[in-house]
Amino acid sequence: MTGDADIVVVGGGILGCAAALRLAEGGMKPLLIEAGDVGQGASGVNAGTLSLQIKRVGLMDYALRGHREWESYGPAVGFRRTGGYTLAFTDSEADLLHARQRLKREAGAPIEFVAPATLAAAEPGLSDRVVAASFCPLDGDANSSLTGRFFRGRLREAGIPVHESAPVRALRRTGDGFAVETSGATFAAPRLLLAAGAWLKPLAAMLDVDLPVHARVNTVTVTERSAPLIGSVIGHATGLLTMKQKANGSILVGGGWQGRGTPQEGRGEALAESVAGNLALASFVLPALGAVRIVRSWTGFEAHVPDFYPLAGALPCVPNAFVLGCVRGGYTIGPYIGRLMGDFILGREPELPLFDPGRPFPEPS
Repeated sequence: MTGDADIVVVGGGILGCAAALRLAEGGMKPLLIEAGDVGQGASGVNAGTLSLQIKRVGLMDYALRGHREWESYGPAVGFRRTGGYTLAFTDSEADLLHARQRLKREAGAPIEFVAPATLAAAEPGLSDRVVAASFCPLDGDANSSLTGRFFRGRLREAGIPVHESAPVRALRRTGDGFAVETSGATFAAPRLLLAAGAWLKPLAAMLDVDLPVHARVNTVTVTERSAPLIGSVIGHATGLLTMKQKANGSILVGGGWQGRGTPQEGRGEALAESVAGNLALASFVLPALGAVRIVRSWTGFEAHVPDFYPLAGALPCVPNAFVLGCVRGGYTIGPYIGRLMGDFILGREPELPLFDPGRPFPEPS
């Protein structure tokens, strides 16, 4: 058994990395374990959307602060502030758009409603059937494929030991903390942070804690490079579409369309009918997309609990163990809530409240 660490962080996504960095800043010696490669789970396979228009109202403060974190990272993560439009094509979608975006504006997001003519002047390639649209100048994106390289470099600069390709085989409590057994070694520390996304449930179960974690299998599709077709992040009032054109001309299409698989089985599988539905909506919104060839589609697991708010705090009934995960919109919020989690473990008062993992959850309907 090895280790002079103060805490073992299990999970090398944005949340685990941000928490480890904050702990190191505060004087602790964290050690990070990742089953695969740092930043290559959900943190590295999502569409990279940094849109405040698709965040939950109750998480807006966290999203605004997380957005500022991404902006501070700059070109190292491919950050772009392009602005974003969310569109409605029917009266019922317009009602939904206005109701949701008013609440988000009241929560602090700088969202405004724009006339279809204004939208057409800014994005002439979009369908002329838009009946309502909202705009947020802060919306943009980053390159999720750079997440791992960026955080690996930050961890290295902070002197934090990182063990990749080290899936956890067993967790157990010891007399003075925890033992984390991986495929290659066993690590010991007086504290433990579980930040392994969709894999939280089986990890917590090793400590006899049942977390109500579920996983969605989100699909993302990328096209070949094309001439400029859109300059902003484009969304749909239902939340079933996000679309953006990268600097190299390729277009990323997402929106939470579901694939197949479970975290325990490995990576998920994109479904043809799901990809087709996603692209049909995208082509309706951006007609010229129909002439652009698809390069590939892939999936990533997005963890959530029944109330769709994060797990961030002490692991129930296990002293000195903590859990961080299940953050909807975690790509945007992750760097900030990871810092909050680090402050909590350091014994500091977090700037914003955390989300007690031991709170009561609604029964499944």
